[in-house]
Amino acid sequence: MTDMRAVCFTEFGDPSVLRVLTVPVPSPGPGQVRVHVAAATVNPTDLGFRAGGRQLPDGMKPPYIAGMDLAGVIDAVGSGVSSWHAGDRVMAAVSPWVPGGGAQAEYVLVDEDQLARVPDGFSLEAAATLPMNAMTVRSALDMLGLRPGQTLAVTGSAGAVGQYAIQLGTRDGLTVIGDAKPADEALVRGFGAHHVVPRGAGMAAAVRALYPDGVDAVLDAALLGPAILPAVRDGGQLLAVRPFQGETERGIKISLVLVGHHLHEGARLAELADLAAKGVLTLRIAEVLPAERAAEAHRRLEAGGVRGRLVLTF
Repeated sequence: MTDMRAVCFTEFGDPSVLRVLTVPVPSPGPGQVRVHVAAATVNPTDLGFRAGGRQLPDGMKPPYIAGMDLAGVIDAVGSGVSSWHAGDRVMAAVSPWVPGGGAQAEYVLVDEDQLARVPDGFSLEAAATLPMNAMTVRSALDMLGLRPGQTLAVTGSAGAVGQYAIQLGTRDGLTVIGDAKPADEALVRGFGAHHVVPRGAGMAAAVRALYPDGVDAVLDAALLGPAILPAVRDGGQLLAVRPFQGETERGIKISLVLVGHHLHEGARLAELADLAAKGVLTLRIAEVLPAERAAEAHRRLEAGGVRGRLVLTF
């Protein structure tokens, strides 16, 4: 076995630049395993990479392979690896901004400290939906450092990040306010939100109607930016998942969570996988598509309204 299939692009642009190409199969080095990927999700990060919205590190050359989430079966281990073996079902979040590329390939090299076992009873397609988004939210909540009983408003509550923010936030003992369009209100309440307000430009005012002094923090998964700041109390916090476009006000602390700083926290990912096994976190698949339909997946995600993750299979 010398070659494999991967979802690639050799130039930046719209989804039409995506192709399934044949590239060399990588060999694991010390401390690495090779995962035979069964499933890799499509995330907004992949859309930005494909469109050329990021400065690439030195040494990266086309073809580029996107993807951060994967689940599959280990088929080879490098030297020094003792806790993982061929045949283990695993999941991981990986960086696509490295030589060799990201998750959307038949075989991917993963450092052993990035891995977590897939719980029994979960499909690999479902497992692939967990790592990146759940790790983002867990890291964000740790950064906020809220105490039980404090208030957290979540924008983009029907999406994957919003869902995990509600589920992990309520588990942490927070009072969580979600947002939703009417068709999604029951869904968001089902995640455990204590209150649900209309999504969009009027969200801040709706939150203030519930909490006249403002909430302790906002996790801005919908990228509302300055429009949601009025929901936050004086001296509160806003946690952004993309760089904040604007200025703060009233002593509000604005922080940015970068999941790329947390990719080697396999033990933390294992804790999140355990919460999924216990039903605390819900794994949502929008649709499973063969890798050859990656461009379609990108178009659908760009159009909005996808509930759950689109999963590519190899």
